[in-house]
This record gives sequence, structure tokens and C-alpha cells, in this order.
Amino acid sequence: MNPDERAKSEYAFELALCAHLEGTRDWVLGRQIGASVADPGARIVDVCAVVPGPEFDRRAAITSETIPPRAVESDVGLGRAVDPAAAFDCSPDHARSVADRAVDVGYFEAEHRGSRRHVRATARYPDWIGRLVGIENKPDLGRPGDLERQLRRDASLGLFDTVVLATESYVTGAHLNRIPEAVGVWRFSDADLTVVRDPTPLDPAAPGIEPLADRPLRTDVAVVSPDAKARKRRAVAERVYGKGWRPHEYPGCASMCPTDDGRPYCAAFERVVDPASDCGESCPAVEPAGAPTVERQALRDARTPWVAEPEGVARRQAGLDRFR
Repeated sequence: MNPDERAKSEYAFELALCAHLEGTRDWVLGRQIGASVADPGARIVDVCAVVPGPEFDRRAAITSETIPPRAVESDVGLGRAVDPAAAFDCSPDHARSVADRAVDVGYFEAEHRGSRRHVRATARYPDWIGRLVGIENKPDLGRPGDLERQLRRDASLGLFDTVVLATESYVTGAHLNRIPEAVGVWRFSDADLTVVRDPTPLDPAAPGIEPLADRPLRTDVAVVSPDAKARKRRAVAERVYGKGWRPHEYPGCASMCPTDDGRPYCAAFERVVDPASDCGESCPAVEPAGAPTVERQALRDARTPWVAEPEGVARRQAGLDRFR
């Protein structure tokens, strides 16, 4: 199998696993989520799951979108409206940009005082994250790539409550010996999931060790504080909540026949394809047509605790909308 074919296989495997988990667990899922703290962007986890916590319904009532983490961490509260430039620990321009986004998604509401826009929170940020599960997908364990290093990073950092490896391969004792003991292992094929090894719970409330760079005879690491991990966990959960796992766009091609659960299936190649890399004018089977209608939000709403169209919690004052 050449590299392109392996990538396509991994993409189809990942979406099939997401569809299965969405239909069998009460989780909210997102694909390709950044999960580094000290070295942002260094680790992208294939699938992240949020297991609902005690105030999940209160979070779902606010917005179906990602609430900007900086907005949650700011000094903007429920009381008197404040100038974002004074309430955020960042540049004034960035503060106003984040505040604008928080208003757009319904977590802040705005009013004007003279020429300046002030904001207040529409709700107390809820305790909605029960557990975070990180899932690394590697259909073919015969081609592990950086798998062992990635999983050791996840286990030592302890950002997730549990970490799991999902594969289509038959899992041997030799495979298990190369994987950190804390990492669980699933074998997944044809919508059948078998637990090979249960994950050992990690401790997100403890300091974590994040590898930074490998050098001859040593690896540079950063000690990540519990507070930094807590902020990153909230950012991961918010990204998962707003992003989901289905493609945002489906190609306008006569061969595109999405599955009932929203995976982009191509009739010409008889498989799930990645619209971002497989489709377009360069595809030899392309036949321009109207893009198929896929009710992504309705599917997610029906199959998970996520709410597509919440009522919102903004307390609009008469006349304020003219300032938006």
C-alpha cells in the first residue's frame, strides 16, 4: 500500500470509528484536535471525546459553537459590562476580537458606552466536562510510524483522563509491550469494536511531563502545571464541542453519495474518501453536480448530547441590538 492509499485508509477508518462511537456511547466527538500544552501544535490527537459532566445541559444551552477559551479565562463576568481591553490578558486588539467572537456565539452580550463596546457574560461557565478520552488511530500496526512516541507523550502529559489506541490489526503481545501500559487498546473492524486492553486512568489534576525535543542522548521536557493542563483541557473540550468529526463540505460530484451517518462515500471508487485531498478537478472520476445535502447538525444532534439549536442564554436589553 503506497502512502496515499494508507492515508485514505486511515481517514476512512477514523470516520468509521467516529460513527460507531457516536452510535454506541453518550459522548461528544471531535477529530484532529491539538493536545500539546508547552509546545502548541506539536501533538494532534486523531479523535477526542468529551464524556458529559454534571452541568453539560447548561453548557449545551449556551451555544452549539466553540466558546473562545480566552473569553472563559477573562475577567468578564455576569455583573457590570467591562471594556474587553481591560479584562483580557492580551493585546487590546486581540481582546476585542475574542470578545466579538464570544458575542457572536452567545457567551457574551454587548452594550456601548460612548464610542466603546463593553461586554458581560450571559452565563456562568458551567462544570460540563466529565472526562476527556484521547484516541489515536493506527489501522495497520505493521507501519507504526511515530505511534510509540506519540502515546508515551500522551501518557506522561496526562492531559486526558484515558488514552486509547484503535487499530484494525490483530494485536500481539509484542505490540502491547511497545505501547505504554496506561494506554488502552481497541481492535475495530467492520463496525465491530473489541476491547483488547482497558486503559489505566491518568491524573489530569497532577503535574505532567511533556517531551519537547529529542537530542543526542537526551530528550528536553517541560513540566506542565495542573492549572495549565486544566486550561488546555477546557480548550480541547470546547474545540471538540464546536468542531465535531464530519466534513464541513461535501464535493459537488455525481459520485458523492454520503452514508446515512454522514461519511463522504464515493460510488465511483466504492469507498469513503477525504473531500479535502481526494476530490476536485484532479480526480479522474469527477462528474460535476450539485453538492449533496447532508444535515450534519441534525445528525449530530440526534446521535449525541450536543444540541444543534440551543435557545441561548443572552439577556438582550431593549435597543442594544442596534449596536451589534
